[in-house]
This record gives sequence, C-alpha cells and structure tokens, in this order.
Amino acid sequence: MQLRDALRWAVSEFEKNAVGSPRLNAETLMMFVLGCNRAHLYAYPERELTDDEKQRYTEAVADRSRGVPAQYITGHQEFWGLDFLVSPSVLIPRPETEHLVETAIEIANKMDHPVIIDVGTGSGCVALALENELPRAEVHAVDLSPEALEIARANAARLRLERVRFHVTDILQGFPEEFADIIVSNPPYVGECEADKVQAQVRRYEPHMAVFGGPEGPELIRKLIDQAQRVLKSGGWLLIEIGYTQSPLLEELLKAWQDVHFVTDLQGIPRVAVGRKL
Repeated sequence: MQLRDALRWAVSEFEKNAVGSPRLNAETLMMFVLGCNRAHLYAYPERELTDDEKQRYTEAVADRSRGVPAQYITGHQEFWGLDFLVSPSVLIPRPETEHLVETAIEIANKMDHPVIIDVGTGSGCVALALENELPRAEVHAVDLSPEALEIARANAARLRLERVRFHVTDILQGFPEEFADIIVSNPPYVGECEADKVQAQVRRYEPHMAVFGGPEGPELIRKLIDQAQRVLKSGGWLLIEIGYTQSPLLEELLKAWQDVHFVTDLQGIPRVAVGRKL
C-alpha cells in the first residue's frame, strides 16, 4: 500500500466514525508511525509502506476511531513550544492552560528569586514551562498520583529541566507556612453531576482524578484556596485555571484576597482566577 492510499483509507475510517479533523488525524498518526514530518508525507506520496508500518498504522487508526486521543497513541503533546510525553496517567495539556503559564511569568518576572508551586502538575507541563522561562525561580511540582509524577520526571529529564523538585502529596500538605511566592494550579474543576456534558473521549480515556473535582466540581478548589493561605508568603499570588462558568464562584471564594481579577482568553472567556494574599 502506498502512503497516499493509506492516508485516504484512514480519512475514510475517521469520517465513518465521526472523528473530528480526519485529515489531520490521519497525517498525525502516519508521521508517528514513520517517524517523519508532514513535509515527508507530501514529498513522497508514492512511498510503499512496509508490512510492519501498515500493521502499526492500521492499529493506530483503529484506536483513534474508537475514541482514544491521538496524544495517547503517539505519546506526545506540544505545550508552550515544548514536546511533552503523555500517557493515560496524565491529563493531556491544553492550549488554554498556556494562559496560566503566561500570567505566572508576568508576575514572577517582577521578583528576584520566586518560589513557585504547581499543584496537580500531571505531565509537568506548567512547572517545566515555568522552569524553562524563569531560570532564577525555584519551582516545585506536586501531584497525588505517583504515576503522573513518573511522567513529569521523565519530561524534566528529556527537556533537561531537572531543577524542578517533585512531591507526591495532596494539594499543599507538607509545605511549611509562608513558603511560596506564587502558587499555580490547573485543578480538576468539573463536577460528577456534569459528567454527561464532558466530551466522551475525555470521560473515557483521561484520568478521572484529573478531570473531576468532586460531586459539584469546586471542592478541590476550595481546599486549594484554604491551604494556599497558609503556604503563601504575605503578598504572594494564587493563580487557578477555572471552568468557563466559574468566575462568579471564584470571586466569592477569593473575597478575602487582594487584587482579585480574571485573565480571559481570545474569546473573552475567563480562564485564570488571580488573587493576592493579604
């Protein structure tokens, strides 16, 4: 089978199974199987696939057709211009989380040697992006899942960002009082009661504890805000990625904090809640 014929077949399979962006998915999986870039696909459409390549591509297309995210098939996802390893043990990094990183960098750049804690680090994408941009910072990455931290540590090694310190703990337990200048988090904020509104592939394949924050959703956010009051230095900053309907709730939860505001995305949707400890 020639490369172009395999791509046509994959696009047809994805269309039959209602997989979004069928051509993009077909090309992404082919690049993964062949270990090549997109230019190679267009330069050599007549290339004959080996039996091993055909088998691997067929299996990858079958997995994607039944809903497995492409990132879990390839094992990679780009975030903040860095290539991250991902597995079903971690949430797939999303572009909107870059607003969290951008806001943290803006605040940290006004400090000499900021101490930053990333709560719920998962793949380590936020902590490692911050470490990459802030060489004078001391960055800590926290997760309750040892499996997630295994992926995060592997990413730190691959990206040569090994100054980040990793901790297996629940939210901020174990950190001393007035330790950090900045706490960032993309916590699970979807309620169990909203499970039917979550994309099927997210619900079925991404880690439950990284998506759902409790029966109603904001339970972990409340705990985070409470613990951050203890761990942040006076004047320290808390940055939380939030759901698109949660800004009124966060405004209420942060009413005892200073300089509370929300960072919006390009569509004007509040993405990051920001507050400063009194």
